Amino acid sequence: MIQGLCLNCVSSRGVFFILIIVLVAGCTDVPVELPSNQETLAAMRQTNRYFMDKWPDTGAPIEGRKTWPSHIWTRGVYYEGLMALNAVDPQDHYLEYGASWGEAHDWSFRDGITTRNADNQCAGQTYIDLYELGHPKAIIDSVKASIDSMMVTDKIDDWDWIDAIQMAMPVFSKLGRIYEDSSYFERMYDMYAFSKYEEGGGLYNKEDGLWWRDKDYVPPYTEPNGEDCYWSRGNGWVVAALVKVLEDIPEDEPHRDEYLADLKAMLAALIKVQREDGFWNASLHDPRNYGGPEATGTSLFVYGMAWGINNGVVDSATYYQPMARAWDALLTESVHANGFLGYVQSTGKEPSTGQPVTYDKVPDFEDYGLGCFLLAGSEVLKLNR
Repeated sequence: MIQGLCLNCVSSRGVFFILIIVLVAGCTDVPVELPSNQETLAAMRQTNRYFMDKWPDTGAPIEGRKTWPSHIWTRGVYYEGLMALNAVDPQDHYLEYGASWGEAHDWSFRDGITTRNADNQCAGQTYIDLYELGHPKAIIDSVKASIDSMMVTDKIDDWDWIDAIQMAMPVFSKLGRIYEDSSYFERMYDMYAFSKYEEGGGLYNKEDGLWWRDKDYVPPYTEPNGEDCYWSRGNGWVVAALVKVLEDIPEDEPHRDEYLADLKAMLAALIKVQREDGFWNASLHDPRNYGGPEATGTSLFVYGMAWGINNGVVDSATYYQPMARAWDALLTESVHANGFLGYVQSTGKEPSTGQPVTYDKVPDFEDYGLGCFLLAGSEVLKLNR
């Protein structure tokens, strides 16, 4: 009903146009159904095949503005997604592709086992996954040695940017679970807490339920509209890390409640700033600062929401529709016919990076965007099972 409108005073033609306006205004409230599992799995296979065909040699260096080894974080995130795809669509060639990547790098990290850099350690997530799947070639000695070398020191300030939480924190939680050693859980919490409460005065803003990417974006830094700068993909990394850690740690782990509270607060904050088309902007609190669909943050938020629904952590009545709108948008607006993913923001740390982000533009790296997409799809598939 339109407040204050007297329909008896309006002509029949006027009533018709009023009804049209009301119907159009209500279109955004029309429930969105998730694509079928067949559609979701087809999209995941299609996008993954595009990538595997493009990169048949898993050890080949990545050529761009310079040359990188193929076990940097961008590729590590892809393999996280591949392992998630294999969990819902087991295929020997997925495992062989991952194992050949690990072998090409001697199951170790860029800069060796002495590295403390979270980006370098990201590859360890897949090495561990393959080891746990019983792949005969998988070795995790170097992964354990690298993390153990960090734990014999008192240094806990390595994760001074929030991307690092996703890159390395799940390596700690996986090792803690495998070896039944809570010291890994304690150290990862100490490092997480330093980032959250101390780095740059604390990178987590409890008031907004979101994270500043690093100390350079803590206020007084603001977006053009005067709001705090919350980068979509950066917050997506934290969502993904919390999901992965909650999967690993036991129910009675002392910090579990805090991780869970942080995840729920973030998801509650995110549904308030979702675009009408289902995507999220690169800038979460300033939609006019390089606004437009962005697939990586959107995928990671779908991953978190779908996992939350699947595990009874969040209310399906509240989160199903935002998650469904986002996944539908990714499948219909981001996935190309050949499997290429559009709207993937290039590597960086803020909304302005790699702009403009468009349907056709190829980002500087294609691998991490696909990893995020596959993580999301792996949880979406579980909703209809």
